[in-house]
Amino acid sequence: MYRAVEATRDILPGEIERWQFIEQTARDIFARYGFREIRTPIFEFTDLFKRSVGEATDIVSKEMYTFTDRGDRSLTLRPEGTAPTVRAYVQHSIHKAEESTRWYYAGPMFRYERKQKGRYRQFAQIGVEVLGADEPHVDAEVIEMVMFFLASVGLSGLVLHLNSIGCKTCRDAFQEDLHKTLAPLIGEFCSDCARRYDRNVLRILDCKVDRERVAKLPSILDNLCSACEEHFTAVRGALDDAGVSYVLTPHLVRGLDYYMRTAFEVTAPGLGAQNAILGGGRYDGLVKQLGGPDVPGFGFALGLDRLVMILPENAGLPAAADIFLVVLGEAAGKEARRLALTLRHGGLRVVLSPAPRSMKSQMRAAGRSGARYAGILGETELAAGQIILKRLSDGQQEACALGSPESLMEVLAHDRS
Repeated sequence: MYRAVEATRDILPGEIERWQFIEQTARDIFARYGFREIRTPIFEFTDLFKRSVGEATDIVSKEMYTFTDRGDRSLTLRPEGTAPTVRAYVQHSIHKAEESTRWYYAGPMFRYERKQKGRYRQFAQIGVEVLGADEPHVDAEVIEMVMFFLASVGLSGLVLHLNSIGCKTCRDAFQEDLHKTLAPLIGEFCSDCARRYDRNVLRILDCKVDRERVAKLPSILDNLCSACEEHFTAVRGALDDAGVSYVLTPHLVRGLDYYMRTAFEVTAPGLGAQNAILGGGRYDGLVKQLGGPDVPGFGFALGLDRLVMILPENAGLPAAADIFLVVLGEAAGKEARRLALTLRHGGLRVVLSPAPRSMKSQMRAAGRSGARYAGILGETELAAGQIILKRLSDGQQEACALGSPESLMEVLAHDRS
């Protein structure tokens, strides 16, 4: 028997509806804020991710699915969505047509990660990108939007963590200070931190193993240049004006090299040490780095797999059918198929038993289906030109005329959930 590849999974009916609920809610809310969808290929040239994400990051150095195609080109299954989105923005010269661009994406990403709760090697993300706007209120607006979205899918108890990681000028000075501080201490940190010390010392602040030691390190907030400090103050002020609560987290950094200034993530209870469900920030130099104009950017990405895990129990549950047609006899079956067609085209959810079975068996199936009504149609009902509607919640039933589907639809649509 074949099985799914390790650290991948099938999403079956009964769960997929929760995914669709999240996706549809995101599409609705993002559209209210002026975002439009973009879809990019699931693989790109490998160099795109090396240049944007950074060769010193865990993603590029350890996690990417990279292969050589028949044209002897190095390609990589996309490990994140921002770089492909920016590549599309540059390739199609969007900046010439739009002063500011608001896009969102949704789809699978691929990383060879260690197995953890809620983390898979094929996983799904939803993300948004704002290109062409560097105003602090844009950062705050996007953060407010994502918190509104999370509340709209029924989540509570979430914590928004906020920081600024400065620009190249103040970050370079901070990294030098961090190097000096860590020099006599690095031997006490984990092996990953020891490797990051020479390759990307700022990533040590993202360590999940030595959190107590990290908490004692210098804060970049004490090293911001005046422009970055002014920007961060304005972001915080705009969030306060919008009524968005946050926790100032001085050692928060993003795992990708292209971030600068505002950085944020949202954590949720019940997910263990790796409890972040989304993160993002500002990346003003990335478009230029990938061959485009010097255009600022801001965005975030959230993981659907982990978000589904913490949804309220009833959120996004499969919608039950309005009616399960219980059919007895060949002639009744033909009439039931005609009726099902009419009802479905009228907007109702109809389940029709696929094979001849006893009434008792079909009624059990109707109960398991979660349908609100059973519609009983046999030779007797057909001769009388009627269908018996039985409400499955309390057993109450009534006869409706087969020749008047409008009245039948009216009964079925009443108090529809």
